[in-house]
Amino acid sequence: MRTLMADDNDISQQLAETVKSAAGARTPLAIRGGGTKRFYTGEPRGEPLDVTGHRGVVSYEPTELVITARAGTPLAEVEATLAEKGQMLGCEPPHFGAAATLGGTIACGFSGPRRPYAGAARDFVLGATIVNGKGEIVRFGGQVMKNVAGYDVSRLMVGAFGTLGVLLDVSLKVLPKPARELTLAFEMPADKAITNMSVWAGQPLPLSGACHFGDTLYMRLSGSASGVHAAQARLGGETVEKSEEFWRALREQEHGFFRDDTPLWRLSVPPAAAPIELPGKCCLDWGGAQRWLKSAAPADDIRRAAERVGGYAGLFRGAETKSGGRFILAPNLAALSRHIKQAFDPSALLNPAGTSLLLD
Repeated sequence: MRTLMADDNDISQQLAETVKSAAGARTPLAIRGGGTKRFYTGEPRGEPLDVTGHRGVVSYEPTELVITARAGTPLAEVEATLAEKGQMLGCEPPHFGAAATLGGTIACGFSGPRRPYAGAARDFVLGATIVNGKGEIVRFGGQVMKNVAGYDVSRLMVGAFGTLGVLLDVSLKVLPKPARELTLAFEMPADKAITNMSVWAGQPLPLSGACHFGDTLYMRLSGSASGVHAAQARLGGETVEKSEEFWRALREQEHGFFRDDTPLWRLSVPPAAAPIELPGKCCLDWGGAQRWLKSAAPADDIRRAAERVGGYAGLFRGAETKSGGRFILAPNLAALSRHIKQAFDPSALLNPAGTSLLLD
């Protein structure tokens, strides 16, 4: 294993030389960060390439709402830096462990409960520097929202699981923290919750989270004190105490719903889709668009059920089922994925066991 701990330029060059040498020898490389998402990505084949030494905030302009940090920087460190200035990462990304890094977060492309209302992880990426599969250091994008014409290549890195390049640094747009935040609870079944979430999402309300567990719908309001107060008076419901802990437990999958060994499936479906009849228990997130299913039902049955309502399903946690695989790409998307992979990593050396499906 190579662990890089020199200064920034030295580490970048060492990474590039390592990849270039691997390309010449056709040696697969397994990019290794904090390892907190290994339950999802699996163990890549190849020689481990540890990038956690490539860390630190490169630049931060609070007045411009932009931060640039090296990929090995702990996610908690990035969030703490932003919090000092009353700012935050808009997509509310999950950590899934204290060792989570910024690079791993971007590579996996996961977003938290705020995603439908603030944006997905890729929506906040302004630019990125990578080492491609040829060992070349390449920079895409910049530090402003409109910086290129044509394809925004830097956002291809989001959800590519390291299969397109070794991330060196990432520039992100950030958001101010809301002045006021509270959560309301409403007792109701899933079908009524789906209807209410869809209706309220179309109204001028300061929503920042909507989920349904068991028989309770939870709605988070974020914004100015007056705006949140007005929305609370309009919606009613019961105020949830310690709501920050509730949303953190949902984001990090620490809620009781997630605490067993039953396979966990992620279903991405139209928000207004009716409850899907499948064995097991279900949690609705993202206003109904993301549904967590704890079920031992056959994989094909789960996938077909999601497809029937215009969505797709993939195994998120748990042992692989007989039919195998996390997400299955449609033939046209699989072909596009292969073309992109060929352009960035022609010898297919980077994280060869990883998936290149963009999740969100």
